[in-house]
Amino acid sequence: MTIEVRNIIKKFGNFTALDNVSLRVETGELVALLGPSGSGKTSLLRIIAGLDWPDSGSVNFDGEDALSRGAGERNVGFVFQHYALFRHMSVFENVAFGLRVQPRKTRPSEEKIRKRVKDLLDLVQLDWLSDRYPSQLSGGQRQRIALARALAIEPRILLLDEPFGALDAKVRKELRRWLRQLHDEIHVTSIFVTHDQEEALEVANRVVVMDKGKIEQVGSPCDVYDNPATAFVHGFIGESIVLPVKVADGHIRLGDKVLNLEVGTALPGPSHLFIRRHDVLVGAAGSGVFDGNVKSVRAFGPTQRADIALHVGGEERLIEIDAPRDRSIKPGDVIGLQPRRFRLFAAA
Repeated sequence: MTIEVRNIIKKFGNFTALDNVSLRVETGELVALLGPSGSGKTSLLRIIAGLDWPDSGSVNFDGEDALSRGAGERNVGFVFQHYALFRHMSVFENVAFGLRVQPRKTRPSEEKIRKRVKDLLDLVQLDWLSDRYPSQLSGGQRQRIALARALAIEPRILLLDEPFGALDAKVRKELRRWLRQLHDEIHVTSIFVTHDQEEALEVANRVVVMDKGKIEQVGSPCDVYDNPATAFVHGFIGESIVLPVKVADGHIRLGDKVLNLEVGTALPGPSHLFIRRHDVLVGAAGSGVFDGNVKSVRAFGPTQRADIALHVGGEERLIEIDAPRDRSIKPGDVIGLQPRRFRLFAAA
């Protein structure tokens, strides 16, 4: 099932939630809508689901107009952040609910319903909990049951709104891996909303980065991380050092210092220099593009993080870098910093 969204505009009063958004999702893809709060990702998901309508634009499923149908007619499975399970129903009855409420002429027989539910509980690896109630389940188990319930109606499209947002970090990581494996088995066209960049990069086939109602970039996880199209994408995905610089006469200037970095295709004028924290090599003073004073150092897993003061135009600017644990640096040291990779974007 392909999804094609064209020129969608959605306003809430004077606030533009979606500003001329177009997107195509291919059959069997798992696509992440990634962005901060207010970027428009949930509004877009709700319009695709039929829970909201755009002010203008179109939504097509396999070339057919989806906006002419209500949510119940679109055959879309929806999974919410907070599970939305029926507390008074057992796990089995929660999963069976969408099948039992179908019109009599299309409703499966009781035998088929029971088989479908059993197959789904096996699929989400929770068949042993069929007689329990939601209050007796962990958060991760409840979310897997919510997903089984969404799949019960054999949806053509699966939509997930911050599906793991209410869970702790360890459970989120486990469920991300599980969702990726599950999608590889069922191949249903899926879109999920998240503000968690790690989640989007780990799970999705393609990532749609959104901000202020617009799509900033669409690409594979590697594309959006390694080749961010805009300053916003670079700043939002991954942790970046951002320095105000000026491009002039074929050089990059940080304050009154000329940086020994290639200008590339950057246009003259005020710009921002973006460097991933882990893309900075640490050496002796004078060995890098610029020197910095180490203010603090703290262990962080396999790396150490250091606050470094740079002196720019007579002012001190604090940046944070990652360095290997075996690189000896301590507060008070003056070190050289050499970017392995960087990007320049014109200042807005």
